[in-house]
This record gives sequence, C-alpha cells and structure tokens, in this order.
Amino acid sequence: MTAFAFPPAPPTALAVRGRSERFPVHRIYCVGRNFADHAREMGAEAPKGNPVFFMKPADAAWPSPDIPYPGATADLHHEVELVVALGPDVPDTLTAENAGRAVFAYAVGVDLTRRDLQAEAKDKRLPWDTAKGFDASAPIGELVPAAEAVLDDATALRLHINGELRQQAPLGDMIFSVTDILVALSGLYRLRPGDLIFMGTPAGVAALQRGDRLEAELDGITAYRGQII
Repeated sequence: MTAFAFPPAPPTALAVRGRSERFPVHRIYCVGRNFADHAREMGAEAPKGNPVFFMKPADAAWPSPDIPYPGATADLHHEVELVVALGPDVPDTLTAENAGRAVFAYAVGVDLTRRDLQAEAKDKRLPWDTAKGFDASAPIGELVPAAEAVLDDATALRLHINGELRQQAPLGDMIFSVTDILVALSGLYRLRPGDLIFMGTPAGVAALQRGDRLEAELDGITAYRGQII
C-alpha cells in the first residue's frame, strides 16, 4: 500500500448520462483556431497542416453551474466547444482507422479565457498558461456515451448568454475533425483513458460579467447551463 505525505486531492470526476459511475479526468487538451472564422476574429490565420494545441489542468473541468469569476482579469471571454472524452479502449497507436475506438463520450463545454492576459502574453511571445489554465476554466456538461450520441457535420454547436445567441456553427465547420485531432495528439502525447479534448470554438467570443447566465448546447445531444458568480 502506497503511503502519502498527506492525503491526495480526490480526482476530478464528471457525470455520465445513464450511469452511476463517474468519468475520472486525466488531462485536458484544447485545440486552438479550429474554426476559421474564430481565427480571423482573433487576428490570426487558420492553421495549415498541423493543429494548434494547449492544455488545462485536469481540475479545471467544472461541472458545477456556479462558475467563479477569476481573479487577475477584467476581460473574461467565453468559447463554446465540443468536448471528446476518451475511454478504456484507447489504442496504443492511433490511426485514422482505429481512432474512433478511443472515444468514450461527448459533451459540450466552455473554454473560459482571460483575454487580457492572453493578449499580453501574445505581445511578449510568452506562453498562454495563465490565460487558459486557471481554476474552473473549463465548465462542462454531463458526458453522453458515444453510442448514444449521433454527431455529424450538421450538428450545431451553440452558446446563449442571458438568452441571447452569441455563438453558433455546425461541427462541419471545424478545420480538423475529431479523428484528425486524435491522430495528431497521439503523435505528441500518450493518450489515456480519462483524457478530455476541447475541440475549438467558432466566432462570436465576447466578454462575460458576473451574473451572466450561460447555456451551451450540442444540438439534440446535450447542454450545460451555468452562471458567472
């Protein structure tokens, strides 16, 4: 039996629709600039050849409806995203042919961004960690098992803020598909059960204020509702 110097923090775990067991989060990978319209609104070119990745800590996954407004920012932005959750059947080597076996479930999430810190980091050519990887920066809804979630290019990704539509796009607008991303990630990291991949956001990102109500939706499949406090 392993002895610890002090009790380890419990793992971050997410609800799975129709199951009592919870999904243990291992890592959170995020895809940058995976919608061309969002890349343009951020003053960047859409990636060509290879996708852009960054990471958030596992405990940034936030299933609670109460989302704390983070410190050190005056410009918190929302980015609604499809989330892919990997299960126990992750192949040792992922290819276009077997990558689908790795997918355990899908969810909808919001990549929260301290945009002012990101802009400062970009200006100084520094990493984005403080802009992206803060506490509660990845609100996420329940996971829907892949066998119960029928996604196609027409499936709509949406975000309403206080009842107003802010972001909307079909998944077919993604530059890199789920398979593309899984294969590319597996060339950089050893993907494991419990990994989450936030797949990128469409145009329409904007600031959030305390009291704002969020409704993120993967049309006909799942939703997440929360409020900035």
